[in-house]
Amino acid sequence: MYWCIGFALLLVLMPTVAVPVWENVTTSQFSEDDLSNLTEAVTKEMTQQKTQQKASISAADVESRAQVNVQRKDPDKKWVFGTAVIEAPKEKGAYPEGWIYVAKMEEAEWKVALEGSQLFQSWLQDAPSTVVNSNEKKAFANRSSDVKIMADQDQLRLPFALGATWTLTGGPHGYSGQNTPYSSLDLAGGNQQVLAAGSGNAYTMCGNGQGWIRIIHANGFATDYYHLLNNIRPNGSWVDVGTFLGYTGTDVSCGGYASGRHVHFALRYNNAYVSINGREIGGWVFWSGNSAYGGYAMHGSTVRYPGQGLYHYGALAPNQGIVDVVGRGTLNVRSGPGSNYPIVGTKNDGEIVTIACTATGTTFTGRSKTTNIWDRIGNGQWVSDAYVWTGSTTAVAPTCN
Repeated sequence: MYWCIGFALLLVLMPTVAVPVWENVTTSQFSEDDLSNLTEAVTKEMTQQKTQQKASISAADVESRAQVNVQRKDPDKKWVFGTAVIEAPKEKGAYPEGWIYVAKMEEAEWKVALEGSQLFQSWLQDAPSTVVNSNEKKAFANRSSDVKIMADQDQLRLPFALGATWTLTGGPHGYSGQNTPYSSLDLAGGNQQVLAAGSGNAYTMCGNGQGWIRIIHANGFATDYYHLLNNIRPNGSWVDVGTFLGYTGTDVSCGGYASGRHVHFALRYNNAYVSINGREIGGWVFWSGNSAYGGYAMHGSTVRYPGQGLYHYGALAPNQGIVDVVGRGTLNVRSGPGSNYPIVGTKNDGEIVTIACTATGTTFTGRSKTTNIWDRIGNGQWVSDAYVWTGSTTAVAPTCN
């Protein structure tokens, strides 16, 4: 189900936020020849990228659907920083592809490096601070082709207010619908205000500044938000977690399709979309189904399917976990790390616990692991880690002294 809301009401509900200015130097500071040559070079690089991916799109299609957006340049016009998009056909299941890029003038020609390449990492560090600031350089430096995809929590929230309940209108699916990996969720509801899932540098991907925002997070992840209405227009500016980004909408400025108001929320790591299967976001662990848009989310033993509501618990800290008693009621809390110690209390399924340190004790088998790790969650309070979802089969806190 989707919700509709009048434009006048949107103006009333619009939160008071500092909106970064969208700096578009494409026409005001670049000559027609400058822009034409740059566009040609960026488009050529996107074509090569798709060829390397063995994608079924021709060079002519890339050229006809290319958006090359200049966000910053140095006064000598030797460095450019911006976003580049291959627009999608405006049809169901189609989504645009986009990169952040750096371009450098060498021997009177533009050379281009797309987000994700080693050359991009190198040029990003070399670019003058007027083109790429130190904060951005640090954020992008956390992305390398040599980095292993993290198995533990991504420490991200869901893209709406803490304590609110929104509808999962589409379960795990590919960024372009049916394709894999299933990196994306569709969400709608509440006040329709889409918020940043984590702090980071934010970029508007589409040339007109509408619809699509990407945030580069310091922990190596990035998040995409598409179909936004009345969104802010950042140009690499820093946004804090929970910052208002825009309203859910049906915008297709970069192509694609939306039958009703929602945000298409996608997870990226190491400059590519990654599977959301088995990952925790906002206190829910998402699991893919046999087909796109199916699957479900779990918080402890509670299961929610597409069309049902997700309460936003917030991001887990690295040493936190969710009690999951596999539908058996409550979890015994003991005075020491093992079943031979007295019971001193219980924890309800779905409770979020903070793990101070760990020790080894009695082995148990929970939903996701068999382990002899025990977690100390308070002074003289211990629970089996088998019944605490942490996203890891190993300890997430140091050994107790």
